[in-house]
Formats: sequence, structure tokens, C-alpha cells
Amino acid sequence: MKKNWLGFSTTGNSGTGLGHDFARSLARNLATVFKDFGSETITAGSYLEKLSLLNGGVGRDHLSDFTTNLIKGFLLEYTQIFTRKHIDFSHRRSFMVDRVMFDYKSRRWTRGMFELPFLDDDYVLLTPKEILTRDEAWINQGDLLDQFTQLCTSLPDEALRSQANEHFYAQINKRTKVNERRTAALKTIEKFHELLDYYIQWKEANAQDAHRQSSAKVQKTEQQFVDNIKTLVTEHLANSEFYGHGNSYAESLKRVRYLKHVIEDNGGHRVFYVDGKPVQRESDLHIMFRLTWFDTNLDVNAEVNNGRGPVDYKVSRGRADASLVEFKLAKNTGLRKNLEHQVKIYEKASEAQSSIKVIMYFSDEEFSRVNLILKDLKLEGREDIVLIDAGLDTKVSASKATFS
Repeated sequence: MKKNWLGFSTTGNSGTGLGHDFARSLARNLATVFKDFGSETITAGSYLEKLSLLNGGVGRDHLSDFTTNLIKGFLLEYTQIFTRKHIDFSHRRSFMVDRVMFDYKSRRWTRGMFELPFLDDDYVLLTPKEILTRDEAWINQGDLLDQFTQLCTSLPDEALRSQANEHFYAQINKRTKVNERRTAALKTIEKFHELLDYYIQWKEANAQDAHRQSSAKVQKTEQQFVDNIKTLVTEHLANSEFYGHGNSYAESLKRVRYLKHVIEDNGGHRVFYVDGKPVQRESDLHIMFRLTWFDTNLDVNAEVNNGRGPVDYKVSRGRADASLVEFKLAKNTGLRKNLEHQVKIYEKASEAQSSIKVIMYFSDEEFSRVNLILKDLKLEGREDIVLIDAGLDTKVSASKATFS
């Protein structure tokens, strides 16, 4: 459902779609796990997330895709009401939309006309914040397996409790590893499907906690990717040399260097913290950097995969002018291997003329670790390796003098 953006992405709004595997999984589970769907007796409601509890390949992306298609009519009505109230006439138009609702009498999908905002001649669907979350769904397989022992112990059905425990403990012993225990738990759940309903019942009892957690995650995402980036651009980067124009390597290096200056000398490091904690995932760092490239005549592609694995960014102006930019957190355990091998492989596969490695660290310990790796690999003093000190404590970092 490309019209609908459910969050921030490094690559755009094109996904893989639900596909045949999801369809087969749903069809199979409708005859087993979902056989009482809509008429449950243990749980208070019906949950699509139940599908993901047995099938590891049915993750949050597939569930969100399915949900978006399922409530497409609601999203269209919601967006139309918002559009007529808040969107200027110049940014909206009427669209005939296919597959709005399913008519059970005629057994056909119906169409409808809606007044919607548009971008690049295509309509946009808005999503209420109240139904968004980040990371895993509240009901998910990982959590189910983590809670399995506690779940079996608290089962109100004595016969089911005895059978489930007997089945589970028959598969394990004192030498059983953690992943083997989880596999045994999953096999037990597959045999006793009622365990899924009792797990969901337990989650229902803590539903308010789910809403609070989801709301907090969405607020943190908004702070990180909206408020913090707006501050970085408007207070530090706007009307500066950051938005000048040159060839791909020169402009990429200039932007990285200026970003380093802003972060280390002008207080820009604060945008990489949420609730006092530094960025934990490199994917978040990639998105934040990408959002600063809105004013450029270069083509900036994220997570480009040319057959040898994805690279963070490929900045180019045609095939004759292309550069790669890799962002890494200093705490990354694979940093040494990446520095030693990865970029040269990417350059060859992407036909790039140059590459830049950016490493962000948040403590003296992380800086020392990176410095030792660079020294060991004889990569000291290179202009295409840029260290950025984003620590909260003001300090003079050797990286400012050694790496530019």
C-alpha cells in the first residue's frame, strides 16, 4: 500500500508486499489456529497478530500491510475529513480509488471517489497516530516464547497445563540451549493451540500498558526524526556551506565535515539523543542524515544493493560521478571487518569513484577503540575516514586534530 506511509524509512515507501507465503500461511491457519476466529471464548476479541505467533516469516511489516489493506476504507474516510478541514485546495484533488470495501453480497471489491492530498500526482493516505507503534507488535512470537514457562504455569485449565508441560519437558534436558528451548516451546504451542488464546488473554489484561508504550515510542520517534532534525537543519545547517553544490565526493565530504563541526562545536550533538540516551541503531543514524539532504541536485540513494550487500548511501550525478557514504556507530562489533573489506567491495559493485566512512562515537572508551582499529589497519590520517564526537560531555577529542 504505497499510498500510506507508516513511519520513517531509509529507502522509500515501496515494500515487498504480502506475497504468496503470507497468503498460504493465512489460509493454513484459518483452518487450524483461526478456526474460531470471530467467535473466541477465551479472549475478548479477534487479533490478526495471532497469525504471526506460529509463523516466523509473518512479521510486523506483513501485519501492517495486511491491516492497511483491511482498513483502507476507514483510512480513506479519515484522510478525506482531515483534508477538507486542513489541506489547502492547491494540494488536494479528487481520486477514484479501487478496492475500497468488499461487498459480501456481490462478492466484489467496490470503488469510491475521495478528496485527498497528493504528491507526485498520486494520492496520500494519512494514518492516525493512535494506531501507530514502533518495533514489534504488542502481540508477537518473541514475547510469547519469552513468556512461555510463566504462561504454562498460570494456565487455569489443569489438564491443558499438565499436557503442555509434559510435552515441553519431554523435549529438553539440563544441557538444552536457549534456542533449543524456544524451538521446543514453539512445537508445544503448535500442538496445543489453546495456549495462543491464553497468551492473548494475558496481553488483553495489560492492554493499557500497550497503549502507553506505543504512544511513548511514537513520541520518541517524532522527537528524533521531526523535532531534532528540524532543529539541526534550521538552527545549524540552513544558509551554511552545508547546502553548497559540487561533485559527489566533494559535496559528500563537505557535508560530513560540516556536520562534524556542528555536532562537535555548535551543540548539534544533542539531536542524537532521546531521553538522554544516544542513538542506539545505525539505521536511525542513516535516516537522520538522509533527512538533511533535501536541498541537493545530486541523486542520494539509501541502502543501495548492487549485488554485494547494501551500502548506506550512494551519492551520484550519473554513472561518471558517484561516491559511497558509510555511517557506523563506534560500538559496532563488526567495525574492524567493515573498515578492512567492505567499502572496497561496495565501490567495485556500485561503480563508485570514491567512498567516505563516517564513525560516530559517544564516549572516550568508544573513541579509543576506534583509534586502535584505525592504527592497526594503518588507516590513520585519511580524509575519507571521519570520526564524529557526539558525547554529551564537552571535551577536546583527538579526532578533531587527527581526522578531518
